[in-house]
Amino acid sequence: MKINDRVIENFKKPYIVAEIGINHNGDLALAKMMIDIAKKCGCDAVKFQKRDINVVYTPEELKKERKSVFGNTNGDLKRGLEFSFDDYSELFCYAKMNNIDIFASPWDCNSVDFLEQFNPCCYKIASACITDKKLIQKIKNTGRPVIISTGMSTEEEIDDVVSSFDKNNISILSCTSTYPTANEDMNLNKIKTLMAKYPTIPIGYSGHEQGILPTLIAVAFGAAIIERHITVSREIWGSDQQASLEPLELKELVEKINDVKLMLGNGNIKMLDSEKSIKEKLRRY
Repeated sequence: MKINDRVIENFKKPYIVAEIGINHNGDLALAKMMIDIAKKCGCDAVKFQKRDINVVYTPEELKKERKSVFGNTNGDLKRGLEFSFDDYSELFCYAKMNNIDIFASPWDCNSVDFLEQFNPCCYKIASACITDKKLIQKIKNTGRPVIISTGMSTEEEIDDVVSSFDKNNISILSCTSTYPTANEDMNLNKIKTLMAKYPTIPIGYSGHEQGILPTLIAVAFGAAIIERHITVSREIWGSDQQASLEPLELKELVEKINDVKLMLGNGNIKMLDSEKSIKEKLRRY
């Protein structure tokens, strides 16, 4: 089932995206392991990030000193985290073989062309990219469903990117772009604000907090999509690991999301069959 069909399916259960991002640390075997984890835990999709390093970063930025497992410059790090065509081909085949959706956030136009070769189910516009007009047009031209993240964005910037697309082909994620996000910065009520502002567009939540409570609140608010970063362990090297869920946490999150949706019910006011015997015992008048 494609993401646009899944999200619109009466919002019976949120479409759950496991954001692998760059937490694979350039290791194909680790990326596959994370796909396995996402599938086993009940996620609907996995997501990666794709960049043309020489387009996204200036030569000066790439030359900056930054020690990592890949070398001593920022360029060494950024290049080390990128997968090749063969790597992506293997990952897309692996995900499809395991019946889990797979897509990515392209950070530049070249990366859209790159990802188009693999027929992704949709595209995600990262919060950092929603003002990139060329990228937005490039993604729009593919005709694929689009998920728009809204971290570090003004209301005007969100309006602008939303107006660029057919509203029947997009969804919007409430997001705070701090890693990990402090409680006072989450502003979960923004989900309700976005729902009121865009009543015909599915609204979801991209969380960068530690733990799962804020995400469950988002589900209770009616979030149609849930995206959380995942990792095999927060102890391993990597810039996004601390804002990510470990396997047992991801499993618990998916289970509790199902519980929340079950508890919310349909809102109809009526006496339940399970209440009838209690009514006979306790109601006197």
